[in-house]
Amino acid sequence: MTHARQDDPRVAFGNALRKFRTAKGISQEKLADLAEIHRTYIGYVERGTRNVALVNMTRIANALDVPLSRLIAEMEAK
Repeated sequence: MTHARQDDPRVAFGNALRKFRTAKGISQEKLADLAEIHRTYIGYVERGTRNVALVNMTRIANALDVPLSRLIAEMEAK
């Protein structure tokens, strides 16, 4: 895996994801279970090293019980 730059949208999405996940007080493993996604994938997304698919973005947002638009808005705010 290559290291993502801080201005990379994958990093911004990962940071937004981590913010919402930690605010809910759940682990990456718990989020992965809720979203039906592998735990290591969640870690990659949070680090900005995976280009997350729209289907998985939707699963993650649903698992966090937040609209996908809120995750995107947080991503764009940075």
